[in-house]
Amino acid sequence: MAIKEINKEVAPRFYDYIFDWDHETYVVCGGYGSSKSYNTALKIILKLFREKRTCLVVREVYSTIYESCYSLFHEILSDMGMLEIGHRMSQYSSNKVIAQKSPLAFRFPNGSKIIFKGMDNPEKVKSINGVSIVWCEEAAEIKASGFTELQGRVRVPDMSMHFILTFNPVDTNNWVYRRFFKCINSDGSETVILDDNELYEKKTISLGKTYYHHSVPDDNPYLPASYIERLDGLQFFDPDLHRVARLGHFGVNGLKVLPQFCVAKTNKEVYDAVQALGPSAIRTGMDFGFEESYNAVVNMGVDLHDTVLYIYREYYKNHMTDSQTAADEDFQLFKKYRIVADCADPKAIQYYRDMGYTMRGAHKTDRLSQVKKVKRFKKIICAPCCVNTIRELSNLTYKKDKQGNVIYDEFNIDPHTLSAIWYGLDTITVADIKDRKYNSKKGDTT
Repeated sequence: MAIKEINKEVAPRFYDYIFDWDHETYVVCGGYGSSKSYNTALKIILKLFREKRTCLVVREVYSTIYESCYSLFHEILSDMGMLEIGHRMSQYSSNKVIAQKSPLAFRFPNGSKIIFKGMDNPEKVKSINGVSIVWCEEAAEIKASGFTELQGRVRVPDMSMHFILTFNPVDTNNWVYRRFFKCINSDGSETVILDDNELYEKKTISLGKTYYHHSVPDDNPYLPASYIERLDGLQFFDPDLHRVARLGHFGVNGLKVLPQFCVAKTNKEVYDAVQALGPSAIRTGMDFGFEESYNAVVNMGVDLHDTVLYIYREYYKNHMTDSQTAADEDFQLFKKYRIVADCADPKAIQYYRDMGYTMRGAHKTDRLSQVKKVKRFKKIICAPCCVNTIRELSNLTYKKDKQGNVIYDEFNIDPHTLSAIWYGLDTITVADIKDRKYNSKKGDTT
């Protein structure tokens, strides 16, 4: 069936992206209102008119799809004059696209289809068949395991496969950043796949089978100037959101748990400060982990007079048995310290004691109390060599409930180094960290 010629104005920044189908994966990120979702929908529509394909569109929660992705396809097809409403397939005889509401779908005259699923119902995703294009909208909200499941399910013989991920950059601990920009290896080291700063500069990068695309609100010629002005204003009262929304850069989007956390210029600066405090100020904590979590050990120097916490050494590895860890040369550096570990695993603690380590379990306490204790420090200064501590704590934010209220004992990630810090500070109380003038009967600082 012949399709009439379609004329559609395209934002210049997205022209190459819309017509590029030479890659398997498309990582499309940017600021608010940059039109990445709109142009992705347009990209898919044009492809499905040219070739008979089935496209699966997913979001983490199915109930959000109708007002977002489905409405976007509906708007574009309507603007094109290519949308047929009110017909059943049995009555269908035009060259337009049928919009179907139950279940949500679009059916093209050449047999192409767009179907919609929510990742909150994995069983429905497992039943997909014949899909060769997957669009993950708000990909950062989808679980990493869900995306892996999709990759394993999508296959059509003799047809190219394509996965499109669109999202606003969130914190660097998100799975999308870890899979496509910088990943953490089992030994705690970092592998750089693509430096995100390079993407901000070059805007479009092709790397193997992956196509990276970055956009900002200025790339959308249809945005009103007043909207961009509002985004500009964020820099004065919410600089972290400004970085994400206006600049489209990865960063913090939420309330920081440890705003006083900073990284020293050199390792020596921290070592010297800890040495000046003396051996009695040193604390060492350990959090146990194996599969997805990590064995994390942190060496600290505690300055109770000036209420400063220094972090100067770390150990961070997973997929290591207790015997492998105990024999690891990097771990053996902690043999001369008193290690306070998670009391939930007394068997592991006893094993390390048998291996010559001075280790005991931490006292049981609630997470909220531990957070308050660490937050009491006026400064938390970390040595540059502690890369995993820096990664976990510099952008650590609180979780929020469905009403947007902060949950003060839950975080955006599981910070293993913070757990190690809690255990290491086991014998220090909140009162110890408060200003000394409030602890002294005379109210002085002597």
